[in-house]
Amino acid sequence: MRIYILQIETSTSVCSVALVESGQVRQHESVDEPHVHASRLTILIQTLLDRENIGFGDLSAIAVSMGPGSYTGLRIGVSTAKGLCYALDIPLIAVNTLQGIYTGFLASQAVALPYDLYIPMLDARRMEVYCTFFDHHGKVVVDTQALIIDQTSFDSYQSHYSRICLFGPGADKLESSFADVKGVDVIGGIQTNAIDISQIAFAKYQAGEFEDVAYFEPYYLKDFVATTPKKRVGL
Repeated sequence: MRIYILQIETSTSVCSVALVESGQVRQHESVDEPHVHASRLTILIQTLLDRENIGFGDLSAIAVSMGPGSYTGLRIGVSTAKGLCYALDIPLIAVNTLQGIYTGFLASQAVALPYDLYIPMLDARRMEVYCTFFDHHGKVVVDTQALIIDQTSFDSYQSHYSRICLFGPGADKLESSFADVKGVDVIGGIQTNAIDISQIAFAKYQAGEFEDVAYFEPYYLKDFVATTPKKRVGL
């Protein structure tokens, strides 16, 4: 039996989808442009299905990156996933965005990396990030949190973890801050991608770890705060 899982990642400016068969990626598409999730997501999904010549009825489940991340992006991605699951009567699988970044990052490396602590990061504006700490065995050392970063943020961990790796969309802005900090490396250019959640999504499918489609909500971590635009001078 073929198990097709449609995977959706919209937690950042990247709008990404993947069609995966039994944990193996068949097709994927990503668009990195601001404010395109609402207009492009369903088009990308249809494109993947057309390429493989399968219909929505052939899907076994929908997996979605649940957050943390962009409030608007997560809302669109999760709403689309829930709508498809409800219409097709198939399971919904949710994957923590930071765990997906971590898993995808390690899978993309040709050789084993020398780090003791891995910290995937998502941008939360200014010097704040959303992050999770994983040891070199993949165990969560510090659960998902919002953290304001400076050069001393990881000092208390370095007595136990001598080499620390920062990566993900939130880490790029930290490269200059940690350029001269011994034991803390920033690996830039790591973006979110729907293929990153493939291993986790398939394992959850096999274990029957599904969400309640009616009540599931994105993991925003922080409440959405609406702001009022400043008035222009002279108006």
